[in-house]
Amino acid sequence: MAKDHIPYKIYLEENEMPKTWYNVRADMKNKPAPLLNPGTLKPMTAAELSGVFCDELVKQELDDVTPYIEIPEEIREFYNMYRPSPLVRAYCLEKKLGTPAKIYYKFEGNNTSGSHKLNSAIAQAYYAKKQGLKGVTTETGAGQWGTALSMACAYFGLDCKVYMVKVSYEQKPFRREVMRTYGASVTPSPSTETAVGRKILAEHPGTTGSLGCAISEAVEAATTREGYRYVLGSVLNQVLLHQSIIGLETKAAMDKYGIKPDVIIGCAGGGSNLGGLIAPFMGEKLRGEADYEFIAVEPASCPSFTRGTFAYDFCDTGKVCPLAKMYTLGCGFIPAANHAGGLRYHGMSSVLSQLYADGLMRAISVKQTEVFKAAEYFARVEGILPAPESSHAIKAAIDEAVKCRETGEEKTILFGLTGTGYFDMTAYEQYNDGKMTDYVPTDEEIKASVSCLPKV
Repeated sequence: MAKDHIPYKIYLEENEMPKTWYNVRADMKNKPAPLLNPGTLKPMTAAELSGVFCDELVKQELDDVTPYIEIPEEIREFYNMYRPSPLVRAYCLEKKLGTPAKIYYKFEGNNTSGSHKLNSAIAQAYYAKKQGLKGVTTETGAGQWGTALSMACAYFGLDCKVYMVKVSYEQKPFRREVMRTYGASVTPSPSTETAVGRKILAEHPGTTGSLGCAISEAVEAATTREGYRYVLGSVLNQVLLHQSIIGLETKAAMDKYGIKPDVIIGCAGGGSNLGGLIAPFMGEKLRGEADYEFIAVEPASCPSFTRGTFAYDFCDTGKVCPLAKMYTLGCGFIPAANHAGGLRYHGMSSVLSQLYADGLMRAISVKQTEVFKAAEYFARVEGILPAPESSHAIKAAIDEAVKCRETGEEKTILFGLTGTGYFDMTAYEQYNDGKMTDYVPTDEEIKASVSCLPKV
């Protein structure tokens, strides 16, 4: 039974903190399709993947049967610096909207990296250090992942090389400088540092870049340097595993007060936040123990779920990575230069893609001017300036609450607030000055991009 008073912020006690990550794949009847070797078109083996990823992370990537995986004590100790993160009841937002709905958000911006990305960054850095590596390479789009990884690498004394999508490198200089402050080397991508970067620049002069481009460069840099491995901030199974700490904490806090969400909403780019938030709730749905409505919210300018094709595709633009079966716009898809809201990856996590294909969740796309309008509204009412990525979920949560006002339904809405937007002020400036515009790719553009999908 729910307690009479639900506090504004719900925290877990130290002894209530999760000691394991939850692997939703263990409960999936239809497992996500395996990564394929692009040369042989056969499933990637552990030996093949170990040349790119840390050994322990390879095991986690390939494990689709173990439901709970222990969080090492050293990672739990690091988590204690900022976890548990608060589950917040949005009383002010509810009142302002005049809705009978109850709105909760899990706030992941209460750490110095500013987002949920630190949950996986510290895990991946830990396994790299444990393996005795010198450093890691990665890509970053809006910069949250690069910021988190640079902080994690500084903690463990690892070298960190970041390839940052060129348009974000230019739009978000302060995010870049935070990475450098933590000791990371940051290069705008595509660059002339790598063979694949030079190739992309030759084929697409003046390109503003994409996550697919940056991934290609980061993988090349890792595989051509002794003592380095590549790490990724989203999409992969291992990342969703680490991010399940979000959903596990959320569910524990809600269970503590007898709260059951009806609708669970997350922004969707590659899938790290959405997958982490919904994991234990989706597990209950898969096991037939409870039912929830899950909503993935993506940008209309990069609509992989809502307009993409469910097929095998390269994970990167340079086509040096394995093939993943996912909802994709084509590995060569590059969002318009005016796209400022993040969530710019061309594909989606294989786990989430399979869940979506099986009808276990739904997806919507929203235009960025609508997203920033919702972000502004939320900031003025709840007092937190949200990250543009998170604001996609805020937009959908507000819409759901308004529907409840119109129908009189008393739903409980939960969404993920992935982080803060204080390094995204160039985008906010564009919105405030009325210079932000929307771009939605045409059917012809998407058709041309997916026409290059590999034949598998």
